[in-house]
Amino acid sequence: MAIASEVLAFLRPNGGYVQVGQTYEGITFEPQCEPFTKTEYEAAFDLVDTAKAQAEAEAITKRTAALAKLQALGLDEDDLKALGL
Repeated sequence: MAIASEVLAFLRPNGGYVQVGQTYEGITFEPQCEPFTKTEYEAAFDLVDTAKAQAEAEAITKRTAALAKLQALGLDEDDLKALGL
């Protein structure tokens, strides 16, 4: 589950705000930062969760493909464990 700091970094990756607590009301925007709405902030939690799940799925897919390639080279489970995989 996304946390406020992840959502803020997602919405404003270059900063421009100060966060106190985990609520929208605890965000103070610096003058050069365009504020976002409470609705945008709340919706971003789902977006961040989706992005994290997608990144995790992609990592699993890449790891599975890499392990399959190593096994195709003749490495067995013990070899892979010895390599820390």
